[in-house]
Amino acid sequence: HRDTGLASWISSIVSFPCRAHRGATKRQPPQCLQRRHSFHSYEGAWASRGEASQSYLWSQERPAERTMGLLSILRKLKSSPDQEVRILLLGLDNAGKTTLLKQLASEDVSHITPTQGFNIKSVQSQGFKLNVWDIGGQRKIRPYWRNYFENTDVLIYVIDSADRKRFEETGQELAELLEEEKLSGVPVLVFANKQDLMTAAPAAEIAEGLNLHIIRDRLWQIQACSAVTSEGVQDGMTWVCKNIATRKK
Repeated sequence: HRDTGLASWISSIVSFPCRAHRGATKRQPPQCLQRRHSFHSYEGAWASRGEASQSYLWSQERPAERTMGLLSILRKLKSSPDQEVRILLLGLDNAGKTTLLKQLASEDVSHITPTQGFNIKSVQSQGFKLNVWDIGGQRKIRPYWRNYFENTDVLIYVIDSADRKRFEETGQELAELLEEEKLSGVPVLVFANKQDLMTAAPAAEIAEGLNLHIIRDRLWQIQACSAVTSEGVQDGMTWVCKNIATRKK
């Protein structure tokens, strides 16, 4: 029987002790978030001799489309047999990472508990082996993030767009991730999550506050989304898969 969506995902949840002291010096906080725009998504471009060209895609927000699971998107891409894809899902606690992961797996998102360790969802189908790593975002867990950097194909960073008080904190964490040697050159997708909430900041405002426009060493994109309603999730994952296909050629 053929796979339907991502119903064949095999889930395993592993928790580990979280005792660590983070001694790294924090970077300077991002610039103040000031402007609001009607924004869909935009992406950075590969650097060339120290200069980066960037293309921006602007459009009105579209109504929610039917969610396409990660596996069904990847089925459309040509790939060598048993090719492995490693996706790292990071962000602060309560950003919506686990909800997003369950949405990709076509699982129930009505009841989510905080991730104390990490969640792994993996599947083998039609020549793809997909490993999505959802690492807890609590402060005591973040020092363990670096244990999962190696061999990452795409970094997905999730932000709670409605929690403006933590924009500075989430910006500092992302800035540190982008300086990690093991993540050098790895494409990054920023999901500006919880856009279904009226208090959510638009993706353009978040991108400006995070200074994403200064990124020169990798492809990047920020995508407005709601992990609960699935709006915007498909667009973000389509971008992810296109980059996977390019990097794996």
